[in-house]
Amino acid sequence: MRIAVDDVGVSAAVARATPLESGGPCSIARALEAVGDRWSLLIVREAVKGRTRFVEFEQGLRVSKAVLADRLAGLVAVGVLERRTYREPGHRVRHDYHLTEAGRDLLPVLAGLSAWGDRYVTGETGPPSVWRHRTSGAPLTVSMVDGHGRPVGFDDVEIVPGRGASRTPSDRRSRCSTPTVT
Repeated sequence: MRIAVDDVGVSAAVARATPLESGGPCSIARALEAVGDRWSLLIVREAVKGRTRFVEFEQGLRVSKAVLADRLAGLVAVGVLERRTYREPGHRVRHDYHLTEAGRDLLPVLAGLSAWGDRYVTGETGPPSVWRHRTSGAPLTVSMVDGHGRPVGFDDVEIVPGRGASRTPSDRRSRCSTPTVT
C-alpha cells in the first residue's frame, strides 16, 4: 500500500523542498510528515499491543479526547489505521481501529526507537519494556542487514540516489552527496 502524503495536507511544494542532505524529495521527511507526531507513534505502539478501541487508546496513553480523535483521524487518512464500525448490544454504533499493512510495517521503526531510547534515555531502572519473540521468548534486536541477511555496520552504509531522485547531474550531486562538516 502506498501512502499519498499529499492527500493529507502536505503540499507537493513542501515535499519537494524537504532536503535529503542538501535538497530534494526525502522519504524520511515525508514519512515524518505522515506519522512523526509523538502521539501518532504512541497510538501505533498501542495498536501493536492489540488495542483497537478509542477508550483503550485514551486510557493507555492518558491523552485528551480531542488530541486522540485528531491523531486517529490522521492515521486513518494516511492509511496506517483502518477504522471499522462495531456495535455492542444496547449501545450506539462505535468505531475501532486496526493496523493496516502500512501500520504493521512501522513495527521495526517502533522497535528501533525503543532500542535507541533504552540505550540513550532510559534511567537507571532499565528498559520499561522488552521486545521478544512471542513463541520462544528470545529477545529481539533491530539491525541493518544486506540482501543476503548479513549484518551491516554504520560505516558500511551509504545513501545514493533512487528512482525518485532528480535526474539532472547537478541536482544529483547536491541532493545525494555526503554532507560536508565545517
